[in-house]
Amino acid sequence: MAKDVLCEVNSCTYWGAGNKCSATSIYVVNNRSKQAENAAETDCKTFEPKI
Repeated sequence: MAKDVLCEVNSCTYWGAGNKCSATSIYVVNNRSKQAENAAETDCKTFEPKI
């Protein structure tokens, strides 16, 4: 597993200093019904908006 997960989505609860994700786990899915062929065809389901 990756030691550090980087993320630039600063509107997410899990976004931290140095663009590091502080979530305990990450869940990424296809955003279409077929298998993803590139990053644009995936979505991070771990995202939670900052309150």
